[in-house]
Amino acid sequence: MNAAERFRRAIEAGDFAGATALFADDITFHSPVKFRPFEGVEVVRALFGVLQRTFQDFEYVGQYDGGPDGHVLRFRTVVNGKQVDGIDLIQLDADGRIGTFTVMIRPLSALTTVGEAIYAGLVADGVVS
Repeated sequence: MNAAERFRRAIEAGDFAGATALFADDITFHSPVKFRPFEGVEVVRALFGVLQRTFQDFEYVGQYDGGPDGHVLRFRTVVNGKQVDGIDLIQLDADGRIGTFTVMIRPLSALTTVGEAIYAGLVADGVVS
């Protein structure tokens, strides 16, 4: 089982520590609302802590093979009462760890809600000012 599959299983089990342990030290996280990516395992772990508190009724509803190093996980969740649909694009590095994580969200109103909620959580946690 590759890191993307282990990540999905960990998230579905509510094991965020186990999920984030699969990240490469130099992971790059591409947010749907931020131009510059989040870089480095500590910052991305902090981001996932905010996601854990912010997403309600999170579930993966599909998985698509993107080749040996790329994986697509489709999800649904609720943020501040707004239904969110999205995909996680996961690329593994040469060591088989999660090296690049890209999130895409729809519709626009949900993206706006997610962006505001995540930013507020990051500020509250002191990750961004």
